[in-house]
Amino acid sequence: MSKKAVVLVSGGLDSTTVLAIAQAQGYECYTISFDYGQRHRAELEAAERIAKAMGVVQHKVVKLDLRAIGGSALTDETIDVPEDDPGGIPVTYVPARNTVFLSIALGWAEVLGAEAMCIGVNAVDYSGYPDCRAEYIKAFQAMANLATKSGVEGRPLQIQTPLIDLTKAQIIHKGLALGVDYGLTVSCYQANNAGEACGRCDSCRLRKNGFNDANVPDPTIYAH
Repeated sequence: MSKKAVVLVSGGLDSTTVLAIAQAQGYECYTISFDYGQRHRAELEAAERIAKAMGVVQHKVVKLDLRAIGGSALTDETIDVPEDDPGGIPVTYVPARNTVFLSIALGWAEVLGAEAMCIGVNAVDYSGYPDCRAEYIKAFQAMANLATKSGVEGRPLQIQTPLIDLTKAQIIHKGLALGVDYGLTVSCYQANNAGEACGRCDSCRLRKNGFNDANVPDPTIYAH
């Protein structure tokens, strides 16, 4: 029997690499993205392009409204996206975002009878987000297998985080070895409608440094 995985895809570099890894491991991949009120739709459009280009079984976009609670530069237009590194947990952290996303993906995984969920969290270049740490993923997996019918019936779900201990350069090398086209991806927190990156936000900085450290051409299209 084929094995199934639900892969969370944002349209960015990390999640696209995770999708390629899951496919290389032999999973039938079902991808899920979230229209949660983020600043731009370019990443959602990128996720759809990636899902089509990489031949996933099904791509789903779930609409949420995290603007209703705000508290992040990505969901509140009155909070500017920082263009420097102030240290600590940045204002681009979206409160409880990964918990919300993983919970919805968990429900779909149960419906599909999937064995795994895959997410591109990273504890090396993790931007200070608390919900990108290994401790968090371990705790969520324990909760997931207590809270689901499949878990109670002895079919536990595994949350895979293949990038957790990798640098951005290592992630890029792994993706390129698997044939990932990073030109399809959008990582910028404030990309314009054409998907062009600002080149100044924290996400752009990590991405640019990653390609530089990997010593490979950066395919990102920058607005400036």
